[in-house]
Amino acid sequence: MAKNVIGGKVEKRISVEGIGGVFIYANDAKALSNWYAHHFGLRLETYEDGKVYGTEFKYRRLGDSSQVDSTVFSISQSKTNLPAERRECVINYRVKDLQGFLDQLKADGIAIERTEDFDYGRFAWIKDPEGNRIELYQPLS
Repeated sequence: MAKNVIGGKVEKRISVEGIGGVFIYANDAKALSNWYAHHFGLRLETYEDGKVYGTEFKYRRLGDSSQVDSTVFSISQSKTNLPAERRECVINYRVKDLQGFLDQLKADGIAIERTEDFDYGRFAWIKDPEGNRIELYQPLS
């Protein structure tokens, strides 16, 4: 039987296998989608008459490469005006060259909040134009 993080025994349960999607609600979905497309190189398609922008990252399943899984990234127009200082979630994006990516963002006028190195990887934090916190991660080889 597996143990949970606080040391107790847990029964065998169905577990999360990965991230199925990242869903961001925005005051200006088109502008925010353009920002992510330009700065992160994402190719976003338009859905629901321009109210939703998204893409799907496909990858082979670990342990069974015949299976393909995917993670959706979506930006949707909010139905109500969102407050400027909201903090619903932090999204982590894996990058191969963190310093090069940060240099690129700085050249585009994007402020880097902070960076931090750990024994398993390097991290940096920024915000998108609507105040969503973004975590960038480069695993150590």
